[in-house]
Amino acid sequence: MKNDKNLRNWLTEMNLDHPLVIAGPCSAETEEQVLNIAHQLKDSDATVMRAGIWKPRTRPGNFEGVGAIGLEWLKKAKEETGLMIATEVANKTHVDLALKADVDVLWIGARSTVSPFIVQEIADALQGTDKIVLVKNPVNPDLALWLGGVERLYNANIKNLGVIHRGFSTYEKIKYRNNPEWQIAIDLQNQFPDLPILVDPSHIAGKRDLVFDICQTALDLNYDGMIVETHHTPDKAWSDAAQQITPDFLKQMTIDLRIRKKEGAEEFNKKLNVLRSKIDVIDNQIIDFLGKRMIVADEIGELKKENNVAILQPERWSKVLNRLTEDGEKNQLSKDFVERLTKAIHEESIAHQHKIISQ
Repeated sequence: MKNDKNLRNWLTEMNLDHPLVIAGPCSAETEEQVLNIAHQLKDSDATVMRAGIWKPRTRPGNFEGVGAIGLEWLKKAKEETGLMIATEVANKTHVDLALKADVDVLWIGARSTVSPFIVQEIADALQGTDKIVLVKNPVNPDLALWLGGVERLYNANIKNLGVIHRGFSTYEKIKYRNNPEWQIAIDLQNQFPDLPILVDPSHIAGKRDLVFDICQTALDLNYDGMIVETHHTPDKAWSDAAQQITPDFLKQMTIDLRIRKKEGAEEFNKKLNVLRSKIDVIDNQIIDFLGKRMIVADEIGELKKENNVAILQPERWSKVLNRLTEDGEKNQLSKDFVERLTKAIHEESIAHQHKIISQ
């Protein structure tokens, strides 16, 4: 699969004057609920109404969706409002039922993307479809796995493709439900700049008060739109209540979000190039300093080898992490960033020392 401007055709043909908005409840619960939300979304920037019909759950016993009957509710919502409709599919049966219900947009969830077997089954079931098919990033931060899912669909002669960035699972305690790992999505955009990319702020956030900022960050990074969980009474939702917003919130959010220009005027570009040159110099200095740091790490490795001392010194590592986190805050660097950076440097240092001790 190669980047091709035709990858954007399905989005371009929508002829929108704003980012694409896919909105609707995490789960279809009742016919009344689906229709209520649909009619409220009709007067918003939403082009597509989403609703989960089958809900994968980590543990059995939780609400796992209403099943195929929910597709009939979505069909009715489409007939009454003119909105396109979307749902998640996780196997051939889901695909067959969704196509029979004339669902316009199908997406593959993060738990499915992680399995090439599941993606291939879905790709085979969708062979040659003209429906829009979106691939969420896998739960783990693996760009190759994400792109592999897209490529399996592309090889099945499915041309109306896009991706959804919903963040990645992490065992660390952070303010988000799923770590955005923006750089992974940026790397995807660099490889396939014409492949439409949407943000799923609901699953990144886990809390509705973070949704706006995540959407703004995505738009600042040239994303093409968003898929937002929206419920008329979110606190009473049967699933993911905390991260859903109301249709009224969505309407105001799309007004308040700022759409950035992709390029500036000539004078802007001149000033930007000057600042980027400064960044390049500093980046080179950072790499140079890191190289010097690893030379010292090598010397420490030699010393530990001579004295038969273990590589990892937990007490020392804890002190370093705390000190650098405090220094980072003084320099207006977030705690999360400093911790990730320090851990990466520490891992490289350990690798250097391990190589020496193993010789």
